[in-house]
Amino acid sequence: MIRATVAATALLVLAACGTSNPSESSATPELTVFAAASLQPAFDKIARNVDLHVTFNYAGTQTLTSQLTQGAQADVFASADTVHMKTVQDAGLLAGEPKLFAQNRLEIAVEKGNPKGIHTLADLARPGVVVVLADTSVPAGKYAQQALQRAGVTVHPKSLETQVTGVLSKVALGEADAGIVYVSDIVTSGKVDGVKIPDAQNVVAEYPVARLKSARDASAADTFINYLLSPPGQAILAQAGFAKV
Repeated sequence: MIRATVAATALLVLAACGTSNPSESSATPELTVFAAASLQPAFDKIARNVDLHVTFNYAGTQTLTSQLTQGAQADVFASADTVHMKTVQDAGLLAGEPKLFAQNRLEIAVEKGNPKGIHTLADLARPGVVVVLADTSVPAGKYAQQALQRAGVTVHPKSLETQVTGVLSKVALGEADAGIVYVSDIVTSGKVDGVKIPDAQNVVAEYPVARLKSARDASAADTFINYLLSPPGQAILAQAGFAKV
């Protein structure tokens, strides 16, 4: 009887151990990603293709950089330029070297049908053309100023937006005739038309990504980053208008 009781007790203990908290083994890893606003359409789709529960914080890269250097917690940082990534790196917040995962180019966003007949950067300086740009503290704004300088064009924007999606939104809503955004913004928006900028005047934006030292799950962070660099991840980015690296 004693032996039988011990055996039965052992079986009960084993069963309890095996079923005490099944959610622990099946739980999906959670991840917080700080990402440039221009990445939202592509990253939202990528999140549906990785076995992770991803929470995104989309904003202008300069805003994300400020949040991180002031102590915000995140697992992954994806920037729209290398300058702000270096700021975060110099602050000692990265767990490793950043990896380039995408490139982008600029394009002029105009209202559907291009009613103002805008075909070049020079047209943005015409009287009566209302232009909005991203602020130069934002990568898209900095790149836009570089493109305008290369074209020898001076523009007096109606407003300067804190993220490139703000430029796109004002053009789509008819609050501006044109703005300078990324090719990816034109591709994914569907609410505006795009006017190409010649290579000689255009700027190539480089997007780096890195795991942060504050990452709660280093393996999950690396899984997300590796997916960005994988053929499926690169295909999603390409569909969204980004250039493959």
